Amino acid sequence: MTVWVFIGSLLGSMSLGMPIAFALLVCGIALMLQLGIFDAQILAQKLIDGADSYPLMTIPFFLLAGELMNAGGLSRRIVAAAMALFGHLRGGLGYVVIGTGVLLASISGSAIADTATLAVMLLPLMREARYSITRSSGLIAATGIIAPIIPPSVGFILFGVTANVSIGKLFLAGIVPGVLMAVSLVAAWWWLVRTDASPLPPKRSQAETRRALVNATWAFGLPVLMIVGLKFGIFTPTEAGVVSATYALLVSGFVYRELTLRALYDAILAAVKTSAVIMLLVAASTVPAWLITIANVPEQVVALLQPFMNSPILLMLVIAFFVSLIGMALDFAAVILILTPVLMPVVTVAGIDPIYFGVIFMVTAAIGMITPPVGAVLNTVCGVAKISMEDAVKGVIPFLIAEFAILILMIVFPALVTVPASWFH
Repeated sequence: MTVWVFIGSLLGSMSLGMPIAFALLVCGIALMLQLGIFDAQILAQKLIDGADSYPLMTIPFFLLAGELMNAGGLSRRIVAAAMALFGHLRGGLGYVVIGTGVLLASISGSAIADTATLAVMLLPLMREARYSITRSSGLIAATGIIAPIIPPSVGFILFGVTANVSIGKLFLAGIVPGVLMAVSLVAAWWWLVRTDASPLPPKRSQAETRRALVNATWAFGLPVLMIVGLKFGIFTPTEAGVVSATYALLVSGFVYRELTLRALYDAILAAVKTSAVIMLLVAASTVPAWLITIANVPEQVVALLQPFMNSPILLMLVIAFFVSLIGMALDFAAVILILTPVLMPVVTVAGIDPIYFGVIFMVTAAIGMITPPVGAVLNTVCGVAKISMEDAVKGVIPFLIAEFAILILMIVFPALVTVPASWFH
């Protein structure tokens, strides 16, 4: 009964158009009434406890770093460097999208922000070069969801806080899976453009390529700094957020000298607004998460999945399918905050490494951002490209298949995640 109250109150509230954070609160109140323990004071206390978390301080700093990167010219220089390296290849702008997307992902950690940046900067060039806008939009959307996988990742921060798992280990474990997703997109793009007969742009001279790479050196330095700092324990993930924001501020303001006071104000305001939305979601999710534990919902889920417990691979496939379905209807952050407390006890009982599970869970939830009907990343691309959702879905399907293939490979062969993660740790 508790499970149905949980699902019914949450989906019912959302179907009325209620924002997810408030739908979570309604869900929490419904569960408290069903359990006979309603207390407004407890509700308020759990809201405060949900936001009172030191690791969550990481989120505003990484978001600010991403905003400063865009405002201060780091993103533009990364695009220019990728153009110099790959722009002359057949379908070269597609490879520029993927290469730039990976670098942006290693700086901002926000799928929507990275997708918007890629779409604004590269879609006009792809349109001018007579690329299929439908296909190009699909590629940009599929590339944007690499951001929650490669560190720094807002998604991993939320998962780590909710599941009480090391955020630093999650960050490092996500590097290779993120790269594998990029490789799958390269393969899919190559297959789609291999017979394209459009004229190739001229190859840049060595001097031009060298100049573009040198200009982007400071931009390339940030992801290197993050990985080295986390790998050798120089700073914690929370401190890494401060370091990244400070680095982006100094490079934008004093090296590239493109960051104006007005742009700085706008960047801070954008980061604050996004952080406030995420923090409200985290705080609101704490109430139903606590009640789920009290009502022994995880034990009910464990019993439901008992037939799959003896096969970790089969269990992970079932969980991935379930998360994929939920991800089609819920926002990315909501999927993490709602499902993590339900599924973590299941994988613990099954003896699955929580870091490995976190990576698989995050990849699956990220793919949900490019599946209709919600598809926040798809909506972002549609807005920039001015195309319909139907066209965006058509364009993203080949890349969606490629990323699902990588997800299945990582489930069937866990070593693709666990072995590289052990190298970084």
